[in-house]
Amino acid sequence: MQEERLQKIISQAGLASRRAAEKMILEGRVAVDGRIVQELGQKFDPAAHEITVDGKKIRESEQHVYLLLNKPKGFLSTAKDDRGRRTVLDLLPKVKERVYPVGRLDNNTEGLLLITNDGGLMNGLLHPKFEVEKTYHARVTGNLTHEKIMKLRQGILLEDGPTAPAKVRMLPDPEPNDQRRGLSRVEITIHEGRNRQVRRMFAAVGCDVKALKRVQFAGLTLKGVPRGHHRALTEEEVAMLYRLAGLMK
Repeated sequence: MQEERLQKIISQAGLASRRAAEKMILEGRVAVDGRIVQELGQKFDPAAHEITVDGKKIRESEQHVYLLLNKPKGFLSTAKDDRGRRTVLDLLPKVKERVYPVGRLDNNTEGLLLITNDGGLMNGLLHPKFEVEKTYHARVTGNLTHEKIMKLRQGILLEDGPTAPAKVRMLPDPEPNDQRRGLSRVEITIHEGRNRQVRRMFAAVGCDVKALKRVQFAGLTLKGVPRGHHRALTEEEVAMLYRLAGLMK
């Protein structure tokens, strides 16, 4: 086997995304043949060296797992939490492989979240150049005028830079209770993955998001998956994700 960058080896083993693997290295959590390695970019042959993360040897041949989860509110999109809060992995008690969420939904956002241990696919789906789309349904307060919708469609200037143009459309008339509370229902599709991006985009046009749900990601939907439940992806769906991520499958 040829030499690869250490962070790539960790990612391909399904332990973390490439970026998270780099953080592990910098934090001194990775050792090669018993020696801590904290310099990024070093190359090794995983067949010729013993590589450990937190003292545990990397398992090269771990079977890949691909799951679609309908995340409820109140669960963190992370593998573990130092403060003991509930994570999305608590919803997957029968999954024995070390899996990780693809991207994040904040604690108060629900909906579609992919879970996998395929680091290569994870990196591709999250890479900005592939512009993998994510669609959300939001309930917002504030007068969501045509002018505000056009601003969202053109891109919004946030504190960390301008966003790419979004696809935005109003959803059918809200329920009577929503009308009394002054809520509008709107669908927004983006392909970036900044922290709390959708909420910040609406805030920038004077609207406050009261409820947010991701209903579609990379062509996948929540059809047939109740809140808090999950299902395995089909081979055809995995192949589609590989194409979207610029990989061969």
